[in-house]
Amino acid sequence: MLMDSRLRSVHADTVGSDPEQQRLVEHLLGSMGPEGLDDILDGACTLIFMYMKWLREAHEAHDKDVIEYVVPTLVTTLRQMPISIPPETIPTMSGMVIAAAIGLSPTLWRQQYGDWKRTELTPVEATAFLLAEHINRMTDDPNFATRLITDALTQVEEKDAKAERG
Repeated sequence: MLMDSRLRSVHADTVGSDPEQQRLVEHLLGSMGPEGLDDILDGACTLIFMYMKWLREAHEAHDKDVIEYVVPTLVTTLRQMPISIPPETIPTMSGMVIAAAIGLSPTLWRQQYGDWKRTELTPVEATAFLLAEHINRMTDDPNFATRLITDALTQVEEKDAKAERG
């Protein structure tokens, strides 16, 4: 929901102009303990994994390498945001995206390097956002990335409901 909200605010050209929304996000994040923040990071990594899976399949359908076409654009964009994205976090974001592109869980990939650093939280969110925006531009549909995730969640819920019914 946070990602969808960010995407909508960018397209509505209202980034940073809604103090009420910012206050609600800060309240939500502030009310979560360390486990809640870990859950948000895991969720962002899951989004990155799912977006890269979709992008890999889309690129493979045209005999193209997703790493060759997505990672350089992502890195270039992240480098253009030095206030929000410290340059030293870009290799981690690149590694996480490449891991996802070859089918590895970004969360598990990251665990080998230790805990997340506070300076990496915004870059993780930005990476998920930029991948979603990339997908939306590719499909010429400003809601495609959100629907991609919503559809996946619906499928999981339907499978769970079937399993409960026996």
